Amino acid sequence: MQKNNDAAQKLGELIKTMAALRGPQGCKWDKAQTHESLIKCLREEAQEVIDAIEAKDDENFKEELGDLLLQVVFHSAIAAEQGRFTLAEVIDGINRKLIRRHPHVFAGAAAATPEEALAHWREIKRQEKAAKKS
Repeated sequence: MQKNNDAAQKLGELIKTMAALRGPQGCKWDKAQTHESLIKCLREEAQEVIDAIEAKDDENFKEELGDLLLQVVFHSAIAAEQGRFTLAEVIDGINRKLIRRHPHVFAGAAAATPEEALAHWREIKRQEKAAKKS
């Protein structure tokens, strides 16, 4: 459990760092960024994660995952400043989705194979998309 506490603490530190970067005494470049201006960075960081996975380079993989996490924190900070949503809402949303789409883990459904688990995920996703349309 210590590792999870460490991760939560470190994420909190990253959030504070981003707030300082975008704050009144922060970095002019960071403060000038928008969702749109960061699209290129987001694409590059995602590709660099893929490249590190394919190269089986754990040190670079770890670094690139950090860069990708920064993009999530950065975009969430911008959205929060605009009153749209917060990082906490992003985290809560993905956690709820994971629980909903894994009924074989959290709700007593059966999935004996990876294929059955994926079928649950796809069917629940389909139902959610259909519900949003109606």
